[in-house]
Amino acid sequence: MTKIVGTLGPKSRSVEVISACLEAGMSVARFDFSLGDNKYHQETLDNLKTSIKSTKKLCAVMLDTAGPELTVVNTSEKPIALKADETVTIIPDKGEEASSEVFPINFDGLSKAVKKGDTLFIGQYLFTGSETTSVWLEVDQVKGDDVVCVIKNSATLTGSLFTLHAAQIHIDLPTLSNKDKEVISTWGVQNKIDFLSLSFTRHAEDVREARELLGKMGDLSQTQIFAKIESEEGLTHFDEILQEADGIILSRGNLGIDLPPEKVFLFQKEAVYKCNMAGKPAVVTRVVDSMTDNLRPTRAEATDVANAVLDGTDAILLGAETLRGLYPIETISTVGRICAEAEKVFNQDLYFKRTVKFVGEPMSHLESIASSAVRAAIKVKASVIICFTSSGRAARLIAKYRPTMPVISVVIPRLKTNQLKWSLSGSFEARQSLIVRGLFPMLADPRHPAESTNPSNESVLKVALDRGKASGVVKSHDRVVVCQKVGDAAVVKIIELED
Repeated sequence: MTKIVGTLGPKSRSVEVISACLEAGMSVARFDFSLGDNKYHQETLDNLKTSIKSTKKLCAVMLDTAGPELTVVNTSEKPIALKADETVTIIPDKGEEASSEVFPINFDGLSKAVKKGDTLFIGQYLFTGSETTSVWLEVDQVKGDDVVCVIKNSATLTGSLFTLHAAQIHIDLPTLSNKDKEVISTWGVQNKIDFLSLSFTRHAEDVREARELLGKMGDLSQTQIFAKIESEEGLTHFDEILQEADGIILSRGNLGIDLPPEKVFLFQKEAVYKCNMAGKPAVVTRVVDSMTDNLRPTRAEATDVANAVLDGTDAILLGAETLRGLYPIETISTVGRICAEAEKVFNQDLYFKRTVKFVGEPMSHLESIASSAVRAAIKVKASVIICFTSSGRAARLIAKYRPTMPVISVVIPRLKTNQLKWSLSGSFEARQSLIVRGLFPMLADPRHPAESTNPSNESVLKVALDRGKASGVVKSHDRVVVCQKVGDAAVVKIIELED
């Protein structure tokens, strides 16, 4: 029921590997534009489309912006060895080679942002916290545009690109860089992306700006924006960011640096709770780092995944584990198995009561129908809830109450026209359900209206039930709860299947 977002990259971009990832349980593919150009990611996406056709597994596309990310480019790609208590100078990038004495970065304002005693972290892809692959620096002095730092731990940095993270320091760069805007207007528009992951979201205004940008791009007006919270600044403005965004990604890699370690769990639980109550997807990152190089996660990581599910997380996002990890397929299936075990002991009863209490009375019409459908399904021990929807909103509201059974969201396409051409909507709505816990979308035949005036219009229902049977969630004599509109009324009905 918990969804898995996989980042596609060097180790996971062939048709063969992507197909196996889809079979293992990946439902959203993330394209990280911190690395690689449009052409590189287009080849990967074309392979994904081929894999979707061959496996018949639906998969959504997420574009992850680079944002105001500070990077050190290591053009020679030679490993850089750093020794504790020595110094290294961070300078604005003027084409100088990176070495154990000098780090050129893509930002010339660092010297104005930091002061003596501030903490900086540098590592590949994201700071890992492993003492030998990431380095912890302390600012010793600022000389003009240069920042001289004392190395706190011996480490060897490998690869062509390192990320620099300045703990609890405001970096004066726009959340959407010019490069990000260009990527969205070219690659994003061309591929009609389902989700935009907005890196380093610091204020609600960041989300509004991104929404305005997408609105100007026609086909992307329906793209959902997921705010990536990765700094203390984003935490401070969390409530207003949640109001504006369609979902939240808790980027625990950077947050683990910005916050004291003992505070990270508290933030995660509070943020996931707020997302749950708002009915917006919460995505957690950095769960099985050790699987980047190993076939099995550590005991702590396995417990961490389970706890995220018990907290109410919608999806687990795998970054380096699938991007450059040695075992992308095994990682997805292992995380999937842990999630499934945790779901078996998820306290749905407590969650349901808490959500109903939070929503309060009087409930909106849709909210009351959604909660009633879930309550009925649990009381009659239904094997599945089938919801007919055209916008996807009703199905998402049902999923908000976390039923113990899957919700098959039957998206009925709508015919739209802008006076020049006719188009069918529905594919966006179906794919965007793929990041919501417990939601399984299917696109219906457009000839079957969602608002049936004839309650016995059973042909679409039969297709949905056949889908449930094929996937093994529906069998003879099961009870099924159906939620649909009949004329102007919303109806929740319970049907008992025959042989």
